[in-house]
Amino acid sequence: MSKPAPPFPPAALRAIKIIDGFTEKFVLLVAVLTIPLVLSNTVEVVSRYVFSSPTIWAADATVMSYGAMFMLGSSYALLKGAHVRTDIFWDSFSDRKKGAIDAVCYVALFLPVMAIIFHISLDDFLYSYEINEKSTLSLWMPAIWPLRGVIPLTAILLFFQGISELLKSLFAVTTGRAFETHEKIEI
Repeated sequence: MSKPAPPFPPAALRAIKIIDGFTEKFVLLVAVLTIPLVLSNTVEVVSRYVFSSPTIWAADATVMSYGAMFMLGSSYALLKGAHVRTDIFWDSFSDRKKGAIDAVCYVALFLPVMAIIFHISLDDFLYSYEINEKSTLSLWMPAIWPLRGVIPLTAILLFFQGISELLKSLFAVTTGRAFETHEKIEI
């Protein structure tokens, strides 16, 4: 007869649900960034190849919308387990061992790095806003500080999703079973 799994704090389960729910909803907002990405590329292709008149703004719009979409979507990728992991040993580990390794990595590496990135990028964003920094990618030269503002926002989103993942890791350590399993993504 196996002994029952130790209880996991309900407050931790609520925190996981709140953070994961926010990430699931926020990514829908991020998906809206595909609209300017597709539109700017479409306008540029039509202008350049049909009318032989390239735009001065499409390159900036593409870089900014794609960069923002990529960065802001990274917390969703973390939620879904889509970040890079070396599976050569990982698949043979028990759920408890995987949870322990992940917990140590989140506490010792991931969360401190996200805090550092936030601190550094917030200063960069504020300075960029203060001087009204402009893009030099094209003659349009739009303000670049909104894109710089995406970096500290991304660090915050990843930090909080990292807290959720840490709690899931502690769940695995405590109970001996994974909080959830992710579909393997092969590229």
